[in-house]
Amino acid sequence: MSSPATINGKEVFELLREDLSAIEREFGRDTVSNVEAITEIGEYLRGGGGKRIRPALLLLSAKLLNYEGRGAIKLGAVVEIIHTATLVHDDIIDEAQTRRGRPAANTQWGNSRCVLAGDWLYMQAFKVAVQERNFRILDTLTELTQQMVEGELLQMEKLGRLISLDEYFDLIFRKTACLFSVCMRMGGILGGATPEQEESLAQYGRDLGMAFQIVDDVLDLTASESVLGKPVASDLREGKVTMAVIHALERCTPRERKLIETVLRERAFDGVTHTEILEVLSRYGSLEAASARAMQYAELARNAICSFPAGEIKRALLWAPEFVVAREK
Repeated sequence: MSSPATINGKEVFELLREDLSAIEREFGRDTVSNVEAITEIGEYLRGGGGKRIRPALLLLSAKLLNYEGRGAIKLGAVVEIIHTATLVHDDIIDEAQTRRGRPAANTQWGNSRCVLAGDWLYMQAFKVAVQERNFRILDTLTELTQQMVEGELLQMEKLGRLISLDEYFDLIFRKTACLFSVCMRMGGILGGATPEQEESLAQYGRDLGMAFQIVDDVLDLTASESVLGKPVASDLREGKVTMAVIHALERCTPRERKLIETVLRERAFDGVTHTEILEVLSRYGSLEAASARAMQYAELARNAICSFPAGEIKRALLWAPEFVVAREK
């Protein structure tokens, strides 16, 4: 009997449950240091949860090529440690107070300790990755880390400024899609993918990551604080221009433009309310335009892996873009 064409989230979790549990244990072991503050911060961050979508992608990519070794567990922990390190540094840069509904680590341990803990996590991730004795993996991780740091610096340069759509896409590639792409690529490397297969997997990750971040940016404007686990419209408050805002700025009146510019300049909703900004975005269909672009990227991701043989792993990868665009947090 042929397998059904669709799969749901519960089935995907069942497919990966044992491996994700193993990654969680590896993550816990890998973030222990003989310096108490690092272990405390690492455990606090790990306890904050998260979707673990990045290690899940690495697992699915490796399994798509029938890889059965332990390397996917180790590297799954590596990508989650790198992701965690970026969140620590992001929260310091953004002066964030909350993360996933809890106080941000920097509010608990201070910026200085958290900067160093983030650095330690990066180095620890590479230390674990070295155990694979695979230069392709190390090259990929090195390039990834450089891209992400460059992206953070570029974002800092553009804070409070109006940016183009191309600049926005470049930023979200570096900020999010690059890591998604690397997760898929590393799974392919482990599984002995051909160059063509590896590029298809990396393209899938890139397009999925672009969709994920665009949806994230829309949710930042529209979801409630209780769902987001952080203040609504944090991006605008921090001076970050996202796709829906760019779309509206290209169409709005000078008065409406001034409202948006005021929030970006003052980094606060003092003279302008969040509701007023949402009204401008709604007037020009800007939230819908951003969501539509996310769906386009999701479809590109699905298309990128169409040449791989059918099976439950491919079905899981075909479901992931649907999950990304439909999520509410």
